Amino acid sequence: MSIVSVEHADGIAVVTVDNPPVNALSQALRQGLWETVSALDADPSVRAVVLICAGRTFIAGADVTEFGKPPVPPHLPDLVDRLEGAVKPWVAAIHGSALGGGFEVAMGCRFRVALDSALIGLPEVNLGIVPGASGTVRTPRLAGVAVAVELVTSGRPVAAPRALETGLVDAVVSGDLKAEAVAFARMALSRPLPPPVSARPVASPDPVWWEAQREAIARERPGEIAPLAALDCLRRAAEKPFVEALAEERATFLRLRGSPQAAALRHIFFAERAAPRPAVLSGVQPRPIRSGAVIGDGRTAVETAAILRAAGVAVHAFGGGDVSLRTVAQEPGLITADLIIVDGEGDPGEVAVALSTLGQICRPDAVLATASSLPGVLSPDLIGPERCVGLWFLGHHGGAGLLEVASFAESSPETLSTGFALAKRLGSIPVLSGPGGFIATRLRERCRAAADALVAEGVPVADIAAALRDYGFRWEPFEAKPDPALGSGALDRAVTGPAGIAQSLVDAMAEEGRALLAEGVAAKASDIDLVAIHGLGFPRWRGGPMFAGGIV
Repeated sequence: MSIVSVEHADGIAVVTVDNPPVNALSQALRQGLWETVSALDADPSVRAVVLICAGRTFIAGADVTEFGKPPVPPHLPDLVDRLEGAVKPWVAAIHGSALGGGFEVAMGCRFRVALDSALIGLPEVNLGIVPGASGTVRTPRLAGVAVAVELVTSGRPVAAPRALETGLVDAVVSGDLKAEAVAFARMALSRPLPPPVSARPVASPDPVWWEAQREAIARERPGEIAPLAALDCLRRAAEKPFVEALAEERATFLRLRGSPQAAALRHIFFAERAAPRPAVLSGVQPRPIRSGAVIGDGRTAVETAAILRAAGVAVHAFGGGDVSLRTVAQEPGLITADLIIVDGEGDPGEVAVALSTLGQICRPDAVLATASSLPGVLSPDLIGPERCVGLWFLGHHGGAGLLEVASFAESSPETLSTGFALAKRLGSIPVLSGPGGFIATRLRERCRAAADALVAEGVPVADIAAALRDYGFRWEPFEAKPDPALGSGALDRAVTGPAGIAQSLVDAMAEEGRALLAEGVAAKASDIDLVAIHGLGFPRWRGGPMFAGGIV
């Protein structure tokens, strides 16, 4: 099947895009659609056109393989204009996700019909850019300024029902999307056509409203350039003629595309895509996880149990220690569990005793996990060391977070694959690390040591905390809050300053990252960056300590 195919249904042409896996807007697809518009406009038997996609999604956005390369015509803004200017009205039939350029293509169509499970969004700000093919200019004309600001500056997609409420789509259907879209097209032909999106009116709020939006975005996404640039584009779209606003949007897109923040965010985008599929686990089947047990009395144990329950795992919690484990040895929740996690807040020796005890009393195929630092927690008498793995849940309080899956020398591929399957179930980003300690632990301890060294040299604690906040961190490196009066300020503040303080801590993390790579604890620099961002509050738009240090 060609990338763009056409079939006819009594005056309605159905154009099907088939560009797996996500129908990305490659040059070949853009060219195919460009030529199809001309062909269908010239066909007197065609009264309307339905644009639909094969596979699991509508056009999901740009072709990531073209990132960083010079664009090749036909350019996306021209294609969107060409769709909108077609003689025959086009109906976008959306399933899966219509994101970024995919939704811009849909806005070039006269109508949009979405399956009830579909998602609509313009996520470009999360890649350090703004929509570049009319997203900031057509969206406010389609759904109003307030909706456009929410959609574009946050980068968060909305579900089809919400898209219908706000005017982003014209209809939401269930069942056979193709049949429903064709029926919608026939119905639309029986009525006067609405004006193209570019010709629809838009009203701008007063300057006070715009300033309030700017302040709110700056608070929510401090240090990021793209969200505020997108807001500026949206304001121009509401206050200037369409053509002028479109040109300024494109200029902003091109300017930001080559920015350091865009490069950093592209780096993290690709890292997140690659992390769930390490080559060493290719084709390895995980063990099923239906029930779990968490051993321990500390905060980590409580939080781990809550995370697992939220993912639908039936969890039983038990106190720690060899005696209590033997006391509950006959408890069904422990002896039948598929996964048993030992709280890592205690002494590694205590964790080793707990794992050895569990190896004797639990099922022989149960996965044994610990959030303790890895060296020394597997004793020689442990039964079944191949089923042991380190699991550390990071950053799950405000979202899906990251799960570091740390291998022991004895860990089997099936055991490690089980950790990755658990991450998928949690909606977490998984990172695989090797023997020698968790990546997160090593980075955190190195950063804390560097911060303590600055205090010892006379830098006030308050200055260190402020410098990290200014840099974009959402985490402070001190285990316990030192007295803010610590530090004499003896260093030359004109030389050190907030930027110098932050850079010294980032340099320390990057140096530790080099050691992690050299020791084989981390397989890729990008994995270290993911841990720093999702687990330690490193600013995403800076790309992580390895990217910031040029070690990628």
